[in-house]
Amino acid sequence: MNPPPKPLSMETRQATLRYGTPDFDVLKPGDYVVCAVSGKPIPLDRLNYWSVELQEAYASATLMNQRWLETHGRG
Repeated sequence: MNPPPKPLSMETRQATLRYGTPDFDVLKPGDYVVCAVSGKPIPLDRLNYWSVELQEAYASATLMNQRWLETHGRG
């Protein structure tokens, strides 16, 4: 008996977005964006954190807060 076929590998593409409030606009279709702090890919369906001011995406609230402190200072 032959093994089941392997699923086709899906090539992923980086999207380009315009971050707004409360949504974002897709300028170039893709599957993910890159976190501005960690450099890790974020699938678009899991993208919850971004900065409208800096036009950047973040993988978590902690990373978003870290970036805000870096750009706005601590007080």
